[in-house]
Amino acid sequence: MSFEKFHFEDDEDRRWSGLVSFQLLLNPRGFGGNTLFSELFTSIQSAVSSLSSSCLWIFDFPSGEVVVDDSGIQIVAVAMSMSCKDGKPGLDNGKYVRYTPEQVEALERLYHDCPKPSSIRRQQLIRECPILSNIEPKQIKVWFQNRRCREKQRKEALRLQAVNRKLTAMNKLLMEENDRLQKQVSQLVYENGYFRQHTQNTSLPTKDTSCESAVTSGQRSLTNQHPPRDASPAGLLSIAEETLAEFLSKATGTAVEWVQMPGMKPGPDSIGIVAISHGCTGVAARACGLVGLEPTRVAEILKDRPSWFRDCRAVDVLNVLPTANGGTIELLYMQLYAPTTLAPARDFWLLRYTSMLEDGSLVICERSLKNTQNGPTMPPVQHFVRAEMLPSGYLIRPCEGGGSIIHIVDHMDLEPWSVPEVLRPLYESSTVLAQKTTMAALRQLRQISHEVSQSNVTGWGRRPAALRALGQRLSRGFNEALNGFTDEGWSTIGNDGVDDVTILVNSSPDKLMGLNLSFANGFPSVSNAVLCAKASMLLQNVPPAILLRFLREHRSEWADNNMDAYSAAAIKVGPCSLSGSRVGNYGGQVILPLAHTIEHEEFLEVIKLEGIAHSPEEAMMPREVFLLQLCSGMDENAVGTCAELIFAPIDASFADDAPLLPSGFRIIPLDSGKEASNPNRTLDLASALDIGPTGNRASNETSGNSGSVRSVMTIAFEFAFESHMQEHVASMARQYVRSIISSVQRVALALSPSHLSSQAGLRTPLGTPEAQTLARWICNSYRCYLGVELLKSNNEGNESLLKSLWHHSDALLCCTLKALPVFTFANQAGLDMLETTLVALQDITLEKIFDDHGRKILCSEFPQIIQQGFACLQGGICLSSMGRPISYERVVAWKVLNEEENAHCICFMFMNWSFV
Repeated sequence: MSFEKFHFEDDEDRRWSGLVSFQLLLNPRGFGGNTLFSELFTSIQSAVSSLSSSCLWIFDFPSGEVVVDDSGIQIVAVAMSMSCKDGKPGLDNGKYVRYTPEQVEALERLYHDCPKPSSIRRQQLIRECPILSNIEPKQIKVWFQNRRCREKQRKEALRLQAVNRKLTAMNKLLMEENDRLQKQVSQLVYENGYFRQHTQNTSLPTKDTSCESAVTSGQRSLTNQHPPRDASPAGLLSIAEETLAEFLSKATGTAVEWVQMPGMKPGPDSIGIVAISHGCTGVAARACGLVGLEPTRVAEILKDRPSWFRDCRAVDVLNVLPTANGGTIELLYMQLYAPTTLAPARDFWLLRYTSMLEDGSLVICERSLKNTQNGPTMPPVQHFVRAEMLPSGYLIRPCEGGGSIIHIVDHMDLEPWSVPEVLRPLYESSTVLAQKTTMAALRQLRQISHEVSQSNVTGWGRRPAALRALGQRLSRGFNEALNGFTDEGWSTIGNDGVDDVTILVNSSPDKLMGLNLSFANGFPSVSNAVLCAKASMLLQNVPPAILLRFLREHRSEWADNNMDAYSAAAIKVGPCSLSGSRVGNYGGQVILPLAHTIEHEEFLEVIKLEGIAHSPEEAMMPREVFLLQLCSGMDENAVGTCAELIFAPIDASFADDAPLLPSGFRIIPLDSGKEASNPNRTLDLASALDIGPTGNRASNETSGNSGSVRSVMTIAFEFAFESHMQEHVASMARQYVRSIISSVQRVALALSPSHLSSQAGLRTPLGTPEAQTLARWICNSYRCYLGVELLKSNNEGNESLLKSLWHHSDALLCCTLKALPVFTFANQAGLDMLETTLVALQDITLEKIFDDHGRKILCSEFPQIIQQGFACLQGGICLSSMGRPISYERVVAWKVLNEEENAHCICFMFMNWSFV
């Protein structure tokens, strides 16, 4: 006999858990008598009593089944062909039901509408469907349980099939990569042997053609014949075929020596196999990966470069020529934005060739057209530096079971001579090219594939394509303001004698189209021009991700909410109403997540700024301001990643086509080496809490890499205004940007590891004496009021005591004994819980982190803390400085007494906390 076990997930659901079999010896001759039934019931009862309760046990016999509810050990349904001794039918009229197709159809209809109906809904179904009248509600409940189980198994099977297909395709990719590496090794061995034999011969050997890509072997006959190369269709086809052969030799052959990109490991969940060039002309990057889109759709997305390449301003197709093999040749003119104010923009004059290979693969390859090729030319364009794209492109192969395998090669010469020497690493780094271009293409494909397979509507009721369009508009608007192209209507105005901040003005109707809207506060905007204040600065020894994260989380350190309010309202300004920036006049911010990419490298969010208007003359300002914000590059482990924080004021209606005036920051690392920084390092005592050999080693590693962590920050802020107020608004904007630069420099200096190290050298090895004294007071007061030790070993010196308290697993927070308590100290767990730093900790009040229920409990228990000295608060929910909910098991609060037994502060210990 065997039985199945169904666990109760709740009162309305039981979930299949497993199948266990055991043998129950029965007397087969007693099947027709009550004696056997009694023995059977006794055996079932003894079996069930030895197992856990709240289960449904189904005993299967060769002749039927017995369903037993162990809560009362009662037989719910019996379907066994048995007869009593008196010959009367026994249990053959049981409640076991075999569902008819009509009944199954009715149940399936309800399942699609409501997979988990309540008992009331099931009874209603029986009343509405006469064909289900012979079935009890409990049996219908079991049917739905089994149906949900089958659906779960079906989804799991589909998921495993998709994973298997992905692993199969990844294995194929890795095998191809292995073959390519073996060819590269054989080529290196050949060249090494050649150089050993001809050490005195300076001529380079002819490349071993056996190491060329297999897919290029069929193209060699075209390139070796040297057909005419000019602007005629035959000449363009010759250039196209040569470009195709060179691209394929890079994508799958050994034309370029590829090395694995730092920090990138291939795997089923990775973006793909990413490599960068070593020792070739210009900068080059190569990637191959899997996407769940068909090749034609992949080609369509990749050709639309401005939709995924944020640095691409425009791609104009000037001519299209069909080829005899069904392909197309296109002549393109492409412009790229300059990433900073310190460098000019780039443009390209390109030939793009789209063709289908014999094996069904789709190829899109590109290269620059130069005068040496005798092809069509494009005259230079003012304010742009003509860069060169060497043979690059995309090889798209259909994948078995759906999807595509894609190989991407980007190879460029960005003319680094045209930028200041300090910026040249940015234009000479293959890692930067891989992050900005190659991996951006793969991420876009993976993102669209993910959106296709998921629901069409995301947060705030918006479709993924609409959210991506908003992010693209923010980035594009910021780049337009940063570059200030004259064809967009921008013009530069004179400075005030110091050229640290550049001011541009745009009065173009196209730029301001739709800007004059009525905002939620009821005041119409009457601005008819836009002003942009921009500047760049060099940062030394501060990781971009850490600085950007600080700017995002602690807006009050650099922003002026009056400026945010004026930007949001875009109302008429005058000398009396716009008295200048006042950094630090700030209410508070709430970050409302809107969307993020599949790999969480980019976030789109809405920032709600509170407490804007405080005085009667500011009554025209909105009391709440909303900003649409794009944030990217906060992963410290991503090599060569550009960190951006771009935001724009939006109306409360938040329409998809609302005008956006983006402002923000861009931090670009100038060194491709991996930053040696701890992701959890903050403005706190952590740098002084590592002692002994381990601490010294970490300090030496940081100082050893401190000189190589360089980056350039570019700041651009846009303001709408009336044209007759241009001089006043320009003066205000210049002052505001300078104050932001000063704030950023101060924050960057505090975040710099060298600054922390120099400060540590001026104090005791384990922080300031005040911090050590506070740690001793916290531990002594805890022992005094609760009778136990806070730390395992309390007989330590002040330095070890502070270190143990700093690394305590529970969150420790100290707040002042004032009418409005604010936090003054926290250990590492406390800072992690509040998602803040010791510098910004003093901006957080005690009541701000609790919800309404938590504040009520705190108010009721606060007198006990003051009188008794301690209190235990029940578990609940609190909020971090980022607005994220945090659950905690309980809180222990106690007064911290100083040497004179006076109350110094209150310490809260949040136990077993976690983000919800």
